[in-house]
Amino acid sequence: MNFVEELTWRGMIHDVMPGAGELLEKEMVSAYVGIDPTADSLHIGHLVGVMMLKHLQHAGHRPIALVGGATGMIGDPSGKSQERNLMDEKTLRHNQECLKKQIANFLDFETDAPNRALMVNNYDWMKDYSFLGFIRDIGKHITVNYMMAKDSVKKRITAEDAQGMSFTEFTYQLVQAYDYLFLFREYGCKLQMGGSDQWGNITTGTELIRRKDGGEAYALTCPLITKSDGGKFGKTEEGNVWLNPARTSPYKFYQFWLNVTDEDAEKYIRIFTMLSREDIEAMTAEHQEAPHLRLLQKKLAEEVTVMVHSEEDYKMAVEASKILFGKATAETLARIPEEMFLAVFEGVPRFTIKADKMEADIMTLLTDDTGIFKSKGELRRLIQGGGLAINKEKIADPDLELTRGSFINNKYLLVQKGKKNYFLLSVES
Repeated sequence: MNFVEELTWRGMIHDVMPGAGELLEKEMVSAYVGIDPTADSLHIGHLVGVMMLKHLQHAGHRPIALVGGATGMIGDPSGKSQERNLMDEKTLRHNQECLKKQIANFLDFETDAPNRALMVNNYDWMKDYSFLGFIRDIGKHITVNYMMAKDSVKKRITAEDAQGMSFTEFTYQLVQAYDYLFLFREYGCKLQMGGSDQWGNITTGTELIRRKDGGEAYALTCPLITKSDGGKFGKTEEGNVWLNPARTSPYKFYQFWLNVTDEDAEKYIRIFTMLSREDIEAMTAEHQEAPHLRLLQKKLAEEVTVMVHSEEDYKMAVEASKILFGKATAETLARIPEEMFLAVFEGVPRFTIKADKMEADIMTLLTDDTGIFKSKGELRRLIQGGGLAINKEKIADPDLELTRGSFINNKYLLVQKGKKNYFLLSVES
């Protein structure tokens, strides 16, 4: 597989330094992507870089995931309008361990293959480097004029509302350049990849390698991913879409991909899956003939959810989706994990009862005990008109007696008025 050609048809190349493609065809290349550990989870904005590493390994080259413990303490000015808050070492170490587990879902770190992945942390080689040593060994090789010419610096200094840039952030470019030099020397790393906003930082690294060691190193960047409406990719009303299921449930993760636009689905399925060009082109043509079936969105959501979480999580998310949009049963509701069940009904009006109220007639429970309905007359008319369902099953008898067994996992009762109005009744624990 030709790595550059593969990324090109997938729309994953913004800039590539001349000579990089030839190098990748000539030998097994070690290449790295840097990830700042600013949280204990990756979010889907990180996935582009991780997928670049995955494709690199698939093409027979060696991926290096650099967790930026040192650079995370500084803060990258690229694409930022203000300085990042600094973190302590304990927080960074915790975050690094969490990220390592997530990245292991994408890359082979364990086998004996010559191109097995490597994970490194730049804090390990920066923590004992003295300030005087760094400015003597590294600082003198890159001029201030060279650093000032980079877009990431110019934009921060010349913007109308510019707040300036601290010396700490100004040095980020040099620290990242030294990372590249270190990996070049220690692991023969000759390619650094990242988002298009990283081009300046990456090329500073290639220049440092040339000036210090007379070595040849290369840069490759991907476009910054956007949404068709111009909004920021990976952001929802609640914030980032995380890979950690405790931060973003597998159900919500699945729903994010399922609900992207047709235009975005055609773009994202190339970037975020390993499906072949032939399969994607065939699916795209089929989707365009019947876009209402949302074939691309369904396949995209399946592929990414399985890759990030698991086949079982994907199946559960599909089951959970049927609760609102398809034919579900009480058995379906009972099978779904509690956190996923609650994620489906987040925002639905909730009512709480004590355990001794579980065994009651439906009229009393839904009016006097909870106030879901204002009067028994209103509720009776709704039942007689076939408009009430409990746990997705239509209720025909206004005198129905509920028991503990009526509650999902002895805890929840899902009340549905008409097609779209839901109420969730939960028992106090």
